Amino acid sequence: MMVMANKGGVGKSTVSANLAAGLAAEGYRVGVADADIHGPNQSRFFGFVGEQIRLSKQGLPPKAFTHAELKYPVLVGSLAFMMERDDTPIVWRDAYKHDFMHHLIGSFDWGPLDYLVIDMPPGTGNELITLADMLEGHDVAALLATTPQEVALMDSIKAVRFCQERNLPLIGVVENMAGVTCPNCAEQFHLFPRAHLAQALADAGVESVAQIPLSLKLSTASDQGVPAILAEKNSPEALAFAPMVQACIKHTQAVFAEAAAQSLQDLTQAQLPQTEIEQALSQVPAEQQDALRQQLQALLGRSSPPTL
Repeated sequence: MMVMANKGGVGKSTVSANLAAGLAAEGYRVGVADADIHGPNQSRFFGFVGEQIRLSKQGLPPKAFTHAELKYPVLVGSLAFMMERDDTPIVWRDAYKHDFMHHLIGSFDWGPLDYLVIDMPPGTGNELITLADMLEGHDVAALLATTPQEVALMDSIKAVRFCQERNLPLIGVVENMAGVTCPNCAEQFHLFPRAHLAQALADAGVESVAQIPLSLKLSTASDQGVPAILAEKNSPEALAFAPMVQACIKHTQAVFAEAAAQSLQDLTQAQLPQTEIEQALSQVPAEQQDALRQQLQALLGRSSPPTL
């Protein structure tokens, strides 16, 4: 799952961290790959500032973020864990960036994951192209983070075009800094007009999946190393991230269901024994089994679907 932003400073890393934490809170095994070479911030978002890692026989060990709300820890891989100081600038040419993208995905010991959230650098440059090439043919999709400002929107539409040209599924746009709640009177208002953003997204055929408020709690949670979606799960900030998390889950379930249906069709065309078909069905998540049973029934032309 790539979290993209063609414009810097729009909250892409905040979105990445809270998406990963939100997916983990739903019981999934999640990793966060920090692909922002010049500003690797995921170490701060998950409370690992200043910590380092050493190469092992299994590769580079990601840091494991644990929390009472999580069944599995969030695994965090970042260039920040290989630097002596946090303020060391990364002055690399594209060849080094290309190699690090491969190490980020292939050399970190991620283990079994349900989701890998990739915090992309801003722009549509070498890092994005390298990762898009590496992951082509895999189950990968993108989220686009933006703010309502005209200048950010102008750059964000370029990222939309990139996804369309690369046939990279774009789940939708996360609107950051979308409104403020007055701390005195609790009135909500917008710092930036939104009408042009809504029109531009509609023209591009892109859905807005979440609107995140400009909030002190978000920056405080980031500085304290606990994503806001976990720090106070019933807060307005945490609830604002929830539709984004559910949109990603819905997308991946649809992709999985389509792949499972294709696999079942292949099984029926191969005329495999009933026991093997039932074994394949048993691998499907419980909430999707009924729909797939009906699809299999139609494929087999049976009056009743097979039972598990």
